[in-house]
Amino acid sequence: MKRLLSILMMIGLLSFASPGFTEEAQVGSSAPAAVEQPAPAPTVDTGDTAWVLISTALVMLMTPGLALFYGGMVRKKNVLGTIMQSFIALGVMTILWVLYGYSLSFGPDVGHVIGNLDWVGLKGVGLEPNPDYAATIPHQAFMIFQMMFAVITPALITGAFAERFKFSTYLVFLVLWATFIYFPLAHWVWGVGGWIRNLGALDFAGGLVVHISSGVSALAAAIFVGRRKGYGREPMMPHNITMTLIGASLLWFGWFGFNGGSAVASGSLATSAFVVTHIATAAAALSWMFAEWSHRGKPTALGAASGAVAGLVAITPASGFVGPMSSVIIGLAAGVICYLAINLKSKFGYDDSLDVVGVHGVGGTWGAIATGLFASKAINPAGNDGLFFGNPSLLMNQLISVGAAWVYSFIITIIILKVLDATMGLRVDDQAEFVGLDHAQHGESGYSL
Repeated sequence: MKRLLSILMMIGLLSFASPGFTEEAQVGSSAPAAVEQPAPAPTVDTGDTAWVLISTALVMLMTPGLALFYGGMVRKKNVLGTIMQSFIALGVMTILWVLYGYSLSFGPDVGHVIGNLDWVGLKGVGLEPNPDYAATIPHQAFMIFQMMFAVITPALITGAFAERFKFSTYLVFLVLWATFIYFPLAHWVWGVGGWIRNLGALDFAGGLVVHISSGVSALAAAIFVGRRKGYGREPMMPHNITMTLIGASLLWFGWFGFNGGSAVASGSLATSAFVVTHIATAAAALSWMFAEWSHRGKPTALGAASGAVAGLVAITPASGFVGPMSSVIIGLAAGVICYLAINLKSKFGYDDSLDVVGVHGVGGTWGAIATGLFASKAINPAGNDGLFFGNPSLLMNQLISVGAAWVYSFIITIIILKVLDATMGLRVDDQAEFVGLDHAQHGESGYSL
């Protein structure tokens, strides 16, 4: 009996010391926790980088394209002066962007309204990706892509005060307008922590930041600077529609980089933005042409070009969020709405020389609102559904953002113009305006015949 008890005790002890029991005890008590592996560092994708660099070059070309578009619409005595206003923006805005503009626009957030100065002089903006903005391209590639948006935006405003603005004052205007309007707006909408971005409003490629800001500032400038001498009494016809059509074509071409490049990667989203950009532009060119044909009796080349630009403007905020059929509707509506808008300036009495308000201000506003109507997460899961896809809150957010951009851009532009008028003067004198900006401001002539 004693031998039996001893054997049973030995079996029990062996069972408690079995591998299964030992493993269970270790897992439940003394085993170290699994070590969490760090996330892999972002790596540069050469395909994405190539697409963004190509897009950057396309957007850069848009500013010379704008110069030709505007240059053809003024009188020949002002063609060089008008082209120069766009061309020189490439120089001024590039240096501002490097010195502090990029840091204020996209740098670490301060109070949801501006970036800080950590990236002044592009300090810390290197060749590794910044995952906050683009995880597969060098930070400098993202920086220079966004630079080209900053370059063209204030150049758009020049169409409102064409043929009468002092070049020296314009250079200072560029600095002040970019510093106090463009850089804060860019941070609000696109910067990590910006209040409009946090609100949930959508602006894929610059409806608010580029077109509403420039269009509303153009309205303020047209009102404050005043009309051209002889406006409403003398003919002020475009001197070279061929030049304007070449410029519009370059804008259309470059806009594929403007919108498609805003995906900051080559792939499905870039493709979708590219496709809807072209569709909306074609639709708007047609609808403007037919609206003008019906209203004035003839379809004009200038009207078709203006309609194309209106379509490009309107699809910009929506381009990464809507599908092809939605882009058709956005474009068709843009052509008609913008055509009606440019015809209102004579009723209100302001001289928006090259229709910046009607095309960019009104077109950008329609595009931002249309984003709230037609956006779909089926196109871009990182976006949101709009009203027509069951989400009215997006439309409300779009309206809030549009209102903020309108009010802020108008008020700050008026303040800037008042300061410049009091210190430098805004307009050339009557004799210079009569002779033309080419000779009076630059000592050159656009044509030697």
